[in-house]
Amino acid sequence: MTETVTYSTLLLTLLMVVGLVFFIRASTKDRLETLTLARPVAPLTLLQTLTTHFEARAYSVALADAEAQRFVLRGRVRPSLFLASFLTLLAAVGGLCLALVLTNLWPTTGAIAWGLVGIAPAAGWFYWKGSDRDEEIVLQVQPEASSEDPTRPSATVTITAHRDELAVLEQEMSR
Repeated sequence: MTETVTYSTLLLTLLMVVGLVFFIRASTKDRLETLTLARPVAPLTLLQTLTTHFEARAYSVALADAEAQRFVLRGRVRPSLFLASFLTLLAAVGGLCLALVLTNLWPTTGAIAWGLVGIAPAAGWFYWKGSDRDEEIVLQVQPEASSEDPTRPSATVTITAHRDELAVLEQEMSR
């Protein structure tokens, strides 16, 4: 009975380790989304508002194609010390759990199993190296004539950026 419980605990712990590895990998993943904003203002005014917002958030204009009305802004994303520490802590706890199960099941693997806790800082290092990168924001402006009043300018802009940047922008634009 005890051996069955230990083997099932090993299986569940291995599943937890697999989930932990995928969670650590996902911490560096790009999360690009597209947002379309329609505003009853002139396209140039909308573009100036958006570029001012993103420049205040440490982005700078990298490419401006006036004919296609497409603008690319670039900024450097810095890794979070808190998240690197948190991922290292999670990896250490996961390694500790796996080491406990392995030493319970096979006592002769003691030193090797406890070595799993020692590789936990690799999770923080992986996050730190993977998330320190340049990010782009693409603005595509389309002027349009208002169907109600053709003399009143209106514009639609499609923004492709990280989902956190889009959330901040939506919050700012709703004020």
